[in-house]
Amino acid sequence: MNKDNRRWWGWGTLDQTYDLSERPGFYPFLTDELGLTGEGRGPQAELERITLPASRLSADDLHALSAIIGEEHLSAEHRARVTHAVGKSYPDLMRLRLGQLERAPDVVVWPEGEEKVAALVALAVRRNWAIVPYGGGSSVTGGLAALGERPTISLNLARLNQMMSVDTVSHTATVQAGILGPALESALNDEGLTLGHFPQSFEFSSLGGWIATRAAGQQSLRYGKIEEMVEWLRMVTPQGTLETRHVPASAAGPSIKDMLIGSEGAFGVITQATMRLRPLPAARDYRGLLFRSYADGVAAIRTMMQGDRPPAMARLSDVAETRAYLAMSPPSRGRTARLTQAIGKRLMNRRGIALRGACIMILGCEGDEQSVPEDMDAALTVCAAHGAFHLGRSPGEAWYGERFALPYLRDILLDRGVLVDTLETATTWDNLLPLYDAVGQAIAEAIEAEGVKPLVMCHVSHAYSDGASLYYTFLAKQVEGREIAQWEFIKRKATEAIMQHGGTLSHHHGVGHDHRPWLEQEHGPLGLAALRALKRAFDPHGVMNPGKLLEE
Repeated sequence: MNKDNRRWWGWGTLDQTYDLSERPGFYPFLTDELGLTGEGRGPQAELERITLPASRLSADDLHALSAIIGEEHLSAEHRARVTHAVGKSYPDLMRLRLGQLERAPDVVVWPEGEEKVAALVALAVRRNWAIVPYGGGSSVTGGLAALGERPTISLNLARLNQMMSVDTVSHTATVQAGILGPALESALNDEGLTLGHFPQSFEFSSLGGWIATRAAGQQSLRYGKIEEMVEWLRMVTPQGTLETRHVPASAAGPSIKDMLIGSEGAFGVITQATMRLRPLPAARDYRGLLFRSYADGVAAIRTMMQGDRPPAMARLSDVAETRAYLAMSPPSRGRTARLTQAIGKRLMNRRGIALRGACIMILGCEGDEQSVPEDMDAALTVCAAHGAFHLGRSPGEAWYGERFALPYLRDILLDRGVLVDTLETATTWDNLLPLYDAVGQAIAEAIEAEGVKPLVMCHVSHAYSDGASLYYTFLAKQVEGREIAQWEFIKRKATEAIMQHGGTLSHHHGVGHDHRPWLEQEHGPLGLAALRALKRAFDPHGVMNPGKLLEE
């Protein structure tokens, strides 16, 4: 992909957007919900107004880097430093729009091959530099910021993007960590295989980034989270290169592999991994359903997950998110479509389902041509037992076709002065609804404390036999002059509520810098001491991604 085609101030590529002209009801809905007046205008991104401190690297330093990777594979130019200074979180993008980048890497390097990575890490140790590993740049937890006082190298892994080998007998593939989602899937699909890992950031995130943050794909009910997919990995650390065993399972003491997964670049640079694969599904079936209440939908997911035939995905939106979903839907076109919609509403009314208070679920099954119909029938039977109204395939197919498009909408809303962000957590089934209420209330109250109206939405995004994750989206009118402080207050209150009410600090976004202050509450003092001991073992000089996961 041409790097110049990427939006440095937002998401994705310049030739893609989220066309609201096809969804005329959405912005009026949002205007009413948030009390927006007129078009509104948020801060606009202008590369030339972003000032950066001068690079702290000398000509000799740059010469030493060039000797390792070649002059053409490093850059201290303004654009390269700006684009590698932040990820894609709301505060990251607002800093770009406000021109408030206080820190940036001093140079960006693009090594090719693990031996070059090792040489760069060794050089950083000798010269007391910091290294921030950079995969796809999609971090939403402050994982890419250049923190601290030392010169910082942004180590972009884009050139470590090769499929090393595919084992069609064991259904595994060994892959370099810098490969992005589409290239990885394309190579696997050519062999009739899939990793099955499709986060919303899929198009612009890397294998190494997924592993480093313990990511989850949208079909994780079938394929699992990323940590379940890793058989083997290699990591270059300041103390040497570490690799685990090529085995499916082991009882040889605590798992070193699991210590490296989720380490967020704080221990070293993940360079390769062997991933467990599945056959490319021959069939997919995605449907839409409406439930009378969120509780009914949650009960249906729990029943499916504790049964014998769990689906590939069961994404349940609460009332607020369902209303937004309906407002965002394109209007029905043609007499037949309008008639079908009218008949559906009458049938819903007979079932006692009020559209305004209903909750939509996108339900998906994947697999072979025989199992998918059987799995879908079993899932629909469970949902019907919990009062669901079946909407058919159209909502499921619409969601599937747009599943990577929503991040483009955020840029449009930021242009219009709307604060929009997400956060997520997970808990056990018995605590899911109390946690849902507590966190949603905390977000709404924090937004209202700034004198603006909130829109807080949530969906169940991933589920297990013993619990599920909650994924919140919240929106509000930006408070001019306090755009980042406004977000910081909301984030703090929401995270405090998560920790007080039995949730996890993060289900799949990771820790980065933004969640680090609460890590001791997650793991306890002794657990945090153990993580610090690992940091000292792998990185005694604090070279690797300082200030992320653990304090510098």
